[in-house]
Amino acid sequence: MQDGTGRALSRWGHKVSQPGARHMLRLRLKRFQPGAWREQQSGVQVIGDGVVNTLLSDHNKGSGHQRFILRLASGQTLLFAHNIDLAPRMDALRQGDTVGFNGVYEWNDKGGVVHWTHQDLAGRHTPGWLRHGGQICQ
Repeated sequence: MQDGTGRALSRWGHKVSQPGARHMLRLRLKRFQPGAWREQQSGVQVIGDGVVNTLLSDHNKGSGHQRFILRLASGQTLLFAHNIDLAPRMDALRQGDTVGFNGVYEWNDKGGVVHWTHQDLAGRHTPGWLRHGGQICQ
């Protein structure tokens, strides 16, 4: 799909930063596709599940973010930065819990960061979420 200028669009109509890039990558406990990490991609919308490996302190400079590390079935770890100024904090989160996610992956040499796990109040970005204990935080 393309916009009026010939720029690539995702299937949701969002501009894709790199032509030909897969805009939606599915990360699953049983079948992880490490393409975004291996190819050092960023700005990729990802959906998946993982197990809480480490709970970190909140980041409170600028907008507040709840931080934790999920381990996927492949063994890869992802840092999550969940904006708690725009979405509820997951107070019941514990090490070993399973968390489902939909957010934006940013590559780094430690495995990557997932953010945008919340709604975009301006409506310009694909809404993200976190699922924990039967509840969805947006």
